[in-house]
Amino acid sequence: MALSLGGRRLFSPFLKGSIGSSRASLSSSWWEDPLNLEVSLTEDEIGIRDSVRNYCQDKLFPRVLMGNRNEVFQREIMNEMGDLGVLGATIKGYGCAGTSSVSYGLIAREVERVDSSYRSAMSVQSSLVMYPISDFGTEEQKEKYIPRLATGEILGCFGLTEPNHGSDPSSMETKAVKNPDGSWTINGSKNWITNSPIADVFMVWASTKDGVQGFILEKGMPGLSAPRIEGKFSLRASTTGMIFMEDVHVGDEQRLPDLVLPGVSWEQRSSV
Repeated sequence: MALSLGGRRLFSPFLKGSIGSSRASLSSSWWEDPLNLEVSLTEDEIGIRDSVRNYCQDKLFPRVLMGNRNEVFQREIMNEMGDLGVLGATIKGYGCAGTSSVSYGLIAREVERVDSSYRSAMSVQSSLVMYPISDFGTEEQKEKYIPRLATGEILGCFGLTEPNHGSDPSSMETKAVKNPDGSWTINGSKNWITNSPIADVFMVWASTKDGVQGFILEKGMPGLSAPRIEGKFSLRASTTGMIFMEDVHVGDEQRLPDLVLPGVSWEQRSSV
């Protein structure tokens, strides 16, 4: 019998006859694409999806079980994703594929079908590190960082969330003060940051006199540390940590020049 709602029959094309025959009518292809979205994809998008699916099922899936069990992130997987061309896939130039947004969604779906931890690592690298540099960075910043991030040679993290206020930029306590010589001094902390303990590049957001601005920090800078958070109950194959900044000194060339988020500056907050 068919399910009904308000007198209307639901899924009637698939539930006619006996249970056995209805099961037979639900082919594996129907379960893969119940809304028949395949017809709206281009050949390129289908090819990208299938390539990523093959990698995820053949290469990623066998390694996820032990990674989740033992809280182990296998760094070489990011290099493999770089070889596949999925890091920063929508960015045009700088060694990136320049795919459609639909392709990026298909890529993320295939990785997510296997494991959220590596999908998170991939998304942070692509959307939260490479994308801000691509859209708001200088040409020098783009040439310096994006090609190496695209291959997985270096790994990035995104520092927005803080211990006391979560991901609320208007309450941000991390502060960047501009020095007389044009450089910046950054103090503050971030929490629950994907990739931070193993990151080479830190896309950090800080409150300035003019509003919230982004700064590109690098591993090894004096005053910068990123301890790991142990014992998570989920996303266990993802390396999650904190970011501590104690008088981190950076030149103005590390600031994203084309983006100042309006809101409460640290000067306004300190005067309240």
